[in-house]
Amino acid sequence: MTTQRQALVPELLRESCDPSTFDFETTDEVQEMDDVVGQERALAAVELGIKMKREGYNIFAIGPHGIGKRYLIQHYLDRLPHLPPPKDWCYVNHFKEPRKPAAIGLPAGRGIELKEQMERFLEAMEDMFATAFESEEYQVRRQIFEDEAKKESEQAIESLQERAQANGLVLLRTPVGFVFAPVHDGEVLPPDEFQKLAEEERKKLEKISEELQQELQKVMNRTPFRERKKREKVRQLNRDMIDVAIRPWFEELREKYTDLPEVLGYLDAVREDVLSQVEQLDNKEREFSMRSYHINLIVDNSKTQHTPIVEVSNPTYRELFGNIERFAHMGTLETDYQLIRPGALHRANGGYLILEARKLLSQPFAWESLKRALKRKEIRIELVEQMLAINSTISLEPQPIPLQVKVILLGDRMLYYLLSLYDPEFETLFKAAADFGEDIARTPENQRLYTRLLATLIKREDLLPFSRGAVARLLDQSVRLAGDTKKFSIRMSEIRDLLLESEHWARERQATLVEAQDVHQAIEALIFRSDRAREQLLEATLRETLLIHTEGSKVGQINGLAVIQFGRFSFGRPNRITARARIGKGEVIDIEREVKLGGPLHTKGVLILSNYLAAQYATEQPLSLSASLVFEQSYGAIDGDSASSAELYVLLSAIAQVPLRQDLAVTGSVNQFGEIQPIGGVNEKIEGFFDLCKARGLTGTQGVLIPKSNIKHLMLRPDVVYAASQKKFHVFAVETVQEGIELLTGMPAGEVDEQGSYPEDSFNARVSERLQHFLTKRLSFQQAESSEPSKERTEKT
Repeated sequence: MTTQRQALVPELLRESCDPSTFDFETTDEVQEMDDVVGQERALAAVELGIKMKREGYNIFAIGPHGIGKRYLIQHYLDRLPHLPPPKDWCYVNHFKEPRKPAAIGLPAGRGIELKEQMERFLEAMEDMFATAFESEEYQVRRQIFEDEAKKESEQAIESLQERAQANGLVLLRTPVGFVFAPVHDGEVLPPDEFQKLAEEERKKLEKISEELQQELQKVMNRTPFRERKKREKVRQLNRDMIDVAIRPWFEELREKYTDLPEVLGYLDAVREDVLSQVEQLDNKEREFSMRSYHINLIVDNSKTQHTPIVEVSNPTYRELFGNIERFAHMGTLETDYQLIRPGALHRANGGYLILEARKLLSQPFAWESLKRALKRKEIRIELVEQMLAINSTISLEPQPIPLQVKVILLGDRMLYYLLSLYDPEFETLFKAAADFGEDIARTPENQRLYTRLLATLIKREDLLPFSRGAVARLLDQSVRLAGDTKKFSIRMSEIRDLLLESEHWARERQATLVEAQDVHQAIEALIFRSDRAREQLLEATLRETLLIHTEGSKVGQINGLAVIQFGRFSFGRPNRITARARIGKGEVIDIEREVKLGGPLHTKGVLILSNYLAAQYATEQPLSLSASLVFEQSYGAIDGDSASSAELYVLLSAIAQVPLRQDLAVTGSVNQFGEIQPIGGVNEKIEGFFDLCKARGLTGTQGVLIPKSNIKHLMLRPDVVYAASQKKFHVFAVETVQEGIELLTGMPAGEVDEQGSYPEDSFNARVSERLQHFLTKRLSFQQAESSEPSKERTEKT
């Protein structure tokens, strides 16, 4: 079997799209599309979540970043029938409990209407106050109350004055108050003259004076009562005057909101509070604060034409639930209902809220508070400081607002399954799981739809038109991204970037049409920007810092292949794998595992090949082998089983002492029956070894062994395909370990006969012979060890 005859033909190495099959010349001729390609399953879940009005049918969009989940969901929501916009919401003062502002919901557009009407009323109320309190009617009526109080007091004093005069006394006003003094011939008697009066007359005057003084005290004691009565009359007058002034306003407002009982109740409370405050005004102070009558409109849907769709890029607790701002005053922090600020839940209430799940979970209190809001169906604004119990400042407790929203979380599969496993509330709140696929089948119909999708993106981004050749190159790259020749990738973020960069290179050459060469240049430029690490590793290998042979043969040495991922860019690189074998007890030592660099999947692969070795060559006798396997010059963690076939080949080579070709590299996992299984990154692995061979000079014998089941994944670079067509590089597809051994050694593998023996000069015969040799040697060593004690006992006897 010759190398050329076994190598895959170039047509199997890359299944390119033929531009001649298109019925257009440029994408300008392609009809745009409104439908989504290849996400029927996910959109069915989205539709269920949107249409289900039952509790818990929120949506979790599952899929990797860049697949277009956000765009597709937004596109679906935009196409829904337009429903009336949701309610406006405002906070107003709760006059009985100012710490608990009241929430009022109004039909869309009527919130701003109420706010503006209240603003106009408050502006007019200042003029009403001035007009009412400065009117002649008010001044006259208030003066009457003043005069009535004054007259009543003066009449009482005049009555006492008359009684005093009738009894020879006079009422005098002094700096310390009123006093009664005796008079004679109209003159007040000095104290010495009063003492000269007869004792009987003097005592009589003193008694009368004392009685009158008591009467005077009673009159004076009634003065506060008269003042209080006067103030009550003034308060009622103030209330009546302002009530007459504001009644038309409130009656007009009530007529506009007869269908909204909450608004009517609020207007009544405002009117009563205004009148209550007016009662407290005295004669000098005519102003009072109107701040408590303003409307805090937190949700205004007056300009909203459809159901709100709100997306939050930074879902902190405050961004979601709002905040209560405060200000410093006299060394303390103060607040009121007008400092309540809305959150995204308020804006999305009655519609849809789109959040990144990972960002949401990384914010303190956000996830738990969102779940609580969805369960209670209400938005409750709380200060984070109060939730942490680190602030004793008195704050507000705004009335919760009823919540009716569909939450759409965007996240990857691992996050979805972790939440399902560890959060018992998650699946009760997010019952609609929209699983977005990463690729679609490569069928003629899907190719037509994919082409329309590309044309739609090109036109929406206002790019230059793409030729049919450029579209074909884009489809090829989509297949390469999918990692399967029978699928197209629908990771639209990468496709969109490629469209933008391809147009950039077309404009650089001042073209009016994007051609295949521009797409190719965009791909090459992306690789160039990303492959510094690959170049460094290749340079280290060419300078023999990293030891990799690409010619000759070697016992116990093989070229394995690995893939290294840096963000979106991945590349393959060869790794030298070596093995040593000797007499032992059937142990295959995985050095990577021993030093804790091997992952569980790699360890599993080594254990599988160990069992294959025992089942293939030592079914009826002990496996008298001790072997070791290692990835040479590997200084980091290793995982995965894609190198298990290479490890098996190199182990068999070490046992049989048969050299393996170093101009071939190997990838593929192996099972216990010796079947070669598919692996990932097959294109990158082939290209990684090809780049090294090309840099050293292609000999025409170099190539790569891959699993036959990976043929359908081949979408190699054009230069690799060209080298294969020129028979300078080869790709071999194998199904079993035996096929791989024949390619690597040039020897027939050999099938076991009925007696359990392999043909002479076959590879398996060499392995079997060496293992038999190990067993013979081991048994002889055991016999020698067991005879030593008997010899010692004989000598002692």
